[in-house]
Amino acid sequence: MSRYRGPRFKKIRRLGALPGLTNKRPRVGSDRRKQSPFRKRSQYRIRLEEKQKLRFHYGITERQLLRYVRIARKAKGSTGQVLLQLLEMRLDNTLFRLGMAPTIPGARQLVNHRHILVNGRIVDIPSYRCKPQDIIISRDAEKSKTLIQNSLDSSPRKKLPKHLTLQPLPYKGFVNQIIDRKWVGLKINELLVVEYYSRQTKT
Repeated sequence: MSRYRGPRFKKIRRLGALPGLTNKRPRVGSDRRKQSPFRKRSQYRIRLEEKQKLRFHYGITERQLLRYVRIARKAKGSTGQVLLQLLEMRLDNTLFRLGMAPTIPGARQLVNHRHILVNGRIVDIPSYRCKPQDIIISRDAEKSKTLIQNSLDSSPRKKLPKHLTLQPLPYKGFVNQIIDRKWVGLKINELLVVEYYSRQTKT
């Protein structure tokens, strides 16, 4: 399944807030599909919707998410928490959490267009896994600096998660440590996602 490029408000109305997908909010009362209070959601549908939240918030494909789940199952610790750490430590998400891009798709575009340096080297892979002590900064080019400055100026300043630090002028991001579960920027039940993929990741 390819990366989603359709209407973003449609996904928000169905799944709830997805801050990584868009920084806009649908108007109150705008063509919202209301579920009948007498219609009970199946357990499968509940798990599916939690999985879809991860996909659309982080902007990854079905194949990528399944690969992350398999990696998380082989790692030490809780599979669900390791999965969230893998997704949160992606470079595109880290740029978004720092405020250097308005959304995760916007951050991915910065990386793909070679505007970002990690530890002094250009990184053009959005899925690059950030590590403690990584230093993230824009290229010295004027266009790169302007894109990041515009994002920081247009978005309301949010409290940074404790695993990140942003140094102003020139804007430079520091990865202090691996993210803790309580700092994840999405309301999600990761255990339901692991359950959804349980049959596909047994082998």
